[in-house]
Amino acid sequence: MSKGNHVPNSSDRARDELFSHIRRCGVLDAEEEQRQEWFDDTIQYLGERYPELTPAELSVLRTIGERYCAPAIPHGGAAQPSKQEAQV
Repeated sequence: MSKGNHVPNSSDRARDELFSHIRRCGVLDAEEEQRQEWFDDTIQYLGERYPELTPAELSVLRTIGERYCAPAIPHGGAAQPSKQEAQV
């Protein structure tokens, strides 16, 4: 499957940059309050870096970034079955 002649637009570049920042900055391991502050700052930065993005596009960018950071299946002790459930 070829990517063809797709030229990334500002939204594509901002999305890719956001994901790169998420992976590099350790925000995946941050507490929720720190994560929200990080997203506030990062989305503001991306809005300045890509001024052609509308507020709606920046909102969508934040939403997909937050979803990327939220595990689909919770991690840790709460997600583990109890010994009794595991024996069933």
